[in-house]
Amino acid sequence: MTVLSPQSATLANVASSASSVTVFAAKGSVKGRTVFNDSTAVLYLKFGATASTTSYTVQLASGDYYEFPQPVYGGVVDGIWAAANGSARTTEW
Repeated sequence: MTVLSPQSATLANVASSASSVTVFAAKGSVKGRTVFNDSTAVLYLKFGATASTTSYTVQLASGDYYEFPQPVYGGVVDGIWAAANGSARTTEW
């Protein structure tokens, strides 16, 4: 069993938008990232710049939770919602 040393997590709320917004900025060393879609609209996440409803990596329905797989992608992650309401609740460590 591997024991992880204590770390601090950064939590943020990203307001939903019908145009592409940055959900996570690029960061050199990332151990984990999670997203909870706290919106009634579908959230499209893209591992990279400029998400759209046809160019995305992960689609999250209302109330969905997503944990990035290991090894964690540390580049920019953009998102766009089908309609602007609510937010994405993010955690990064």
